[in-house]
Amino acid sequence: MSDIQAIKSLSTSDLLKAKSTGSTQSTGTDFAEELRSALGNVNQMQVDSERAMSDIATGSVKDLHQAAIAIDKAEISMKLMLEVRNKALNAYKEITRTQM
Repeated sequence: MSDIQAIKSLSTSDLLKAKSTGSTQSTGTDFAEELRSALGNVNQMQVDSERAMSDIATGSVKDLHQAAIAIDKAEISMKLMLEVRNKALNAYKEITRTQM
């Protein structure tokens, strides 16, 4: 609750000063690193899915349920990645269409 009151008590000049001096806190990772990490996770899920499918095909699968879960995770993560890509491309196209 005190954080909210502290934010409300800030004036616009305080916010502008903080922005110009760079004293705002950052998360420590930039967008490119987060995207690279997410793509690495999707890739790892795809690798795990391929391994699970080959284990099913060869009959060496120990737990069919876990293999099915790995395959579903890979499918869902790939669909999510494609949707994020589509949204990013649409945003880029929209930005390029705007006139300055």
